[in-house]
Amino acid sequence: MSLSAAVRSTLRAAADASLAPGQQAYMKSAMPFLGVRVPEVRRLVRALVRDLGVSSPDELVPTARELWDDATHREERYAAAVLLGLRPLRGDLSLVPFHEHVARTGAWWDHVDEAAHRVADLHDAHPAETAAVVRRWSTDDFLWVRRLAIISQLGRRDRVDLDLLAEVIGPNLADPEFFVRKAVGWSLREAAKVHPDWVRSYVAGHELSPLSRREALKHL
Repeated sequence: MSLSAAVRSTLRAAADASLAPGQQAYMKSAMPFLGVRVPEVRRLVRALVRDLGVSSPDELVPTARELWDDATHREERYAAAVLLGLRPLRGDLSLVPFHEHVARTGAWWDHVDEAAHRVADLHDAHPAETAAVVRRWSTDDFLWVRRLAIISQLGRRDRVDLDLLAEVIGPNLADPEFFVRKAVGWSLREAAKVHPDWVRSYVAGHELSPLSRREALKHL
C-alpha cells in the first residue's frame, strides 16, 4: 500500500462522523471533514511515516502533492501539511512553489498559517532567497499570499529580520481585509516579545488599522 493510500485509510478508520459537521461549519469549509481532530491527524501521519520507514523526499513530496490536490476531505490536506513539516523536507527551497500553491488553493487561515511555519524554516535555511520570495508575496494580488508573507517569521523570536518584517508589512498597512490586518498585528505582537521597543516605535510611526494596532500592542 502506498503512503497516500495508507494515510487515507488510516484517517477514515479514525474518523468520528459526529464531529465532521461542526468542524466544517467552524472552518466555513466547502470541502467536508471526516471527523478527525488536527492533533490526531498529526499523530497518525507521523506514526505511519515512522512505521512504513518513509524518509525520502522523493516519496514524501509526491505523496503530499497527491493528498493536497486530490483531497476529498479537509483532513487529507492537513495530512499533506504534516508531511511538508517532516525533517527531510524542512528548509527545502524547492518547495516554495508548493507552499505558494497551498496558500492559493487552500485560501483560508488554517492552511496558510500552517504553511507559514514551513516558510519560517526557509528563513532559517535560506535567508536571502526566502526574503526575496516573501517580498514578492507581500504585494501579490491575492490576500492569502500576502498573509503568508506577513506571518512568515512567526516563531523565530530573536532570529526575526526586523527590516524584512517592516518591508512586507508596509504594502499591507492600508489593506481593508480582516485577515491581512490581523496578520499585521499578529506579526508585530510576536516581534514585541523580543523587540518591544522596536514594535512601539514602529506602531508610533505608522498608520495602522485599529485592529492591527490593538493586536500589535496587546502585551505591551
